[in-house]
Amino acid sequence: MANINFRKYHRQIAPIIFIPLLLTALTGVIYRVTESWFGIEGDVVEIFLDIHQGNYLGKQLRPFYVLFLALGVIGLIISGVIMTRLLANRPERPNAKLDFRKIHRLSAPIIFLPLAVSTITGSIYRIGRSWFGMSKEVGKVLLSIHQGEFLGEFLTPVYVLFVGLGAVLLLITGINMTGIFRKKRQPKVEDNS
Repeated sequence: MANINFRKYHRQIAPIIFIPLLLTALTGVIYRVTESWFGIEGDVVEIFLDIHQGNYLGKQLRPFYVLFLALGVIGLIISGVIMTRLLANRPERPNAKLDFRKIHRLSAPIIFLPLAVSTITGSIYRIGRSWFGMSKEVGKVLLSIHQGEFLGEFLTPVYVLFVGLGAVLLLITGINMTGIFRKKRQPKVEDNS
């Protein structure tokens, strides 16, 4: 088997899906929490659902958007899990400060399974309904799993909050580790006078 650099792929995928996934995660959380805990319904929360599902791209592009994000998230999860296994034998530095890398490494194993379940069921729902004529009954089951409705009325928004904010945490800590937002150091210019 060829030695594949999973860290490289992980770091290349993350910036590409950062903004759309951040929007999708935040709007999904806002939609569910405002509807469930605050009883706000109608056009006000539908805006968040439209952004969450990519409806602003139009009916034809919406499933492509969902597929793009799903493949990106699944790619990040797979490469992240493989990196975690590769780094498992690496000893932790004693008295290491809590930084973005450590937060990312500690939170990823906690959030990856619910995030994977939510991503897979949400994308199968959207792609199945858009391209394959999936029945509403099957779609309802997938959405129920996507939103964590199997946990009951009170815990459903808690689950969505956990998955959504967990995804946001991983996105922010991960994108910070890529160095995209770091200032580039200016080379020192010596004065030859």
